[in-house]
Amino acid sequence: MAITSAEAWTVPELGPSLGRLSDPPYVPPSPGPLGLVLEDARVDLVTRLFDIAGAARAFMSAGDRESAIASLGRVAWLDLWERAVAAAAQRLADLVNTRFREAAAEARLPPKRLGAVLLGAEDVRAIGSRLGSGGAGFVGALDALEQTIPAAAASGRRGQLGQEEWQLALATTARRLESAWQALIEAAQVEQERWQAEIEQVRAWRRPQWPVWAVTILVLVAVIYLGLVLGGYLAVPPPLGEVAEFWWTRL
Repeated sequence: MAITSAEAWTVPELGPSLGRLSDPPYVPPSPGPLGLVLEDARVDLVTRLFDIAGAARAFMSAGDRESAIASLGRVAWLDLWERAVAAAAQRLADLVNTRFREAAAEARLPPKRLGAVLLGAEDVRAIGSRLGSGGAGFVGALDALEQTIPAAAASGRRGQLGQEEWQLALATTARRLESAWQALIEAAQVEQERWQAEIEQVRAWRRPQWPVWAVTILVLVAVIYLGLVLGGYLAVPPPLGEVAEFWWTRL
């Protein structure tokens, strides 16, 4: 695409490059074993991106090309992605904890044991790291986008020639963001299956029976011993002397 004047500068529409990421909200056919739905997080991600693109167009209309380019720079894209990953991780962790509490109530798990399995801040960060691991291609596209900025922000002929490269890099970044989000959804499915297994372990918990049996056996032994003593089959120990005397005088 040949650029002949500064007036030809435009901020491209990102919607087509975002693909399914920019689809209208819908109910996913298979939300996973825990029923995790991230549609609102996806819509929020795209909405924020469109807001940034709108601000970039406003800067461009005002003749502030550098601000327009900076608005869609690496920092802005990366901040949106990290927010989306953090939101997804927190949503998943909250759902897992809810399921843990439900399973613990069914199994009558002691509160202390429940507290040991509930997810905390470190677990949320670990989940976020796993959910965001598919964003490597997106981060690579951001690095490539950043390399186009010096030429695109330059004045005169150099800036005009740098526009096409910048626009192509934006389109590539948008496509990589779609891929990163799809990878996040797939990772969230794996996470749900992983935590579902642990939730089922909590649900299957049963209180140990050996203390009950131990107490029962001790009681039976004590009753038999007492019966033998009071029946005259065994010598009466000093601590039971008064008890035996009381018992025998009542017969």
